[in-house]
Formats: sequence, structure tokens, C-alpha cells
Amino acid sequence: MDIRILRYFLTVAKEQNFTKAAEQLNITQPTLSRQLAALEEELETALNAG
Repeated sequence: MDIRILRYFLTVAKEQNFTKAAEQLNITQPTLSRQLAALEEELETALNAG
């Protein structure tokens, strides 16, 4: 597990918005979505940032 991806998740949870979180993280929204989908797959559970 990559700490960077956990930071992505925390930013989405804080912002409550993927687009705003992606802007804050200086990555694209599709990249952020893919990274969090991969995290869900790795953890074998759905994550709920809200």
C-alpha cells in the first residue's frame, strides 16, 4: 500500500469532491478516481469518503 494513495483518499474525504481534491493534489480527476478504485480493490472493500 502506498502512503500517497492514502493521502489521496484523505483529501477526497476532506474536500467531499473528487474534482476539488484532484486540483489540490495537482493530478487529474480520472487519475484520482483510478487510484482510489485500485485502493478499493487492494483492500477488497468499497471506500466511502463521505
